[in-house]
Amino acid sequence: MAPEVSVLVEGGKAAAGAALGAALGPLGVNVAQVVVQINEHTKQFAGMKVPVLVKVDAATRAFTLEVGRPPTAALLLKEAGKEKGSGKSKGEVIGDVSMDAVRKIAEAKGADLQGRSDEERVNQVLGTAVSMGLTVDGADPRGLLTTRLAARGPR
Repeated sequence: MAPEVSVLVEGGKAAAGAALGAALGPLGVNVAQVVVQINEHTKQFAGMKVPVLVKVDAATRAFTLEVGRPPTAALLLKEAGKEKGSGKSKGEVIGDVSMDAVRKIAEAKGADLQGRSDEERVNQVLGTAVSMGLTVDGADPRGLLTTRLAARGPR
């Protein structure tokens, strides 16, 4: 089994620092090449943390990258133009996102979310918005969840 190194890097700004260098150095991989490829593959996620899995072939010292998607919370913050979520989600609203943005995030995350249908994935993103202190189209996302669940009816 090939050794794997899992890291969370800021999009387009990976560095051969302590975490990455210490993990990859003993495997004999050119850390600078890994960093260049990670930055190339993650530049579209600038300003967001992105999970990256580096798989190393111990025999050839070749590597492959698997770049994940940023967390739902990071995508919501980007849409809201905020740095961080609320520490008091039930009482403090930090920003607003559109329902179109919620749908776009649910679609982009796809199978990373637990829902089996697009509607269930949208509900998950709405739930994340609740916990972060975000409104959706100016409304409390909890109200949108209740409305969406009631409209769906029993399973």
